[in-house]
Amino acid sequence: MIVYELACTCGSIFEGWFQDRDEFLNQREAGLISCPDCGGNEIHKILSPVSVRTSHPSPSAAVGKDEDSNVSAAEVATALRIIRRYVEKHFEDVGTKLAEKSLKIHYGIEEPRNIRGVVSPEEEKILEQEGIELLKVPIVSEDDTLN
Repeated sequence: MIVYELACTCGSIFEGWFQDRDEFLNQREAGLISCPDCGGNEIHKILSPVSVRTSHPSPSAAVGKDEDSNVSAAEVATALRIIRRYVEKHFEDVGTKLAEKSLKIHYGIEEPRNIRGVVSPEEEKILEQEGIELLKVPIVSEDDTLN
């Protein structure tokens, strides 16, 4: 069984449980996955926190890398570039108004939608107190490499 964090184009985020990745893809293509809020079926997977436990913890496990992992810094940089492009394409950039817009969406003053931007540490605390979670995504430019 696999659990995916899913998002609808209306801005709703919810969980989906599937037998495996192929089952998720089959159900999505067949239009069988629908948003619990709006009923729409334009659903996509989003990043979610993941924890992997190994039988013997290693120092590298503390930073999210298993000692048997073959993932290179270049592969991580490539993945971060893909995430950046996705966020730029599918999220409205509200710049320094992220806290303000997030609060308005949270309280129903504005329509729910995907937004991105920046907040100060003080604004981040306010959003947390209001129950608004932020996902911080590191920005890697096209020519950045991780070493």
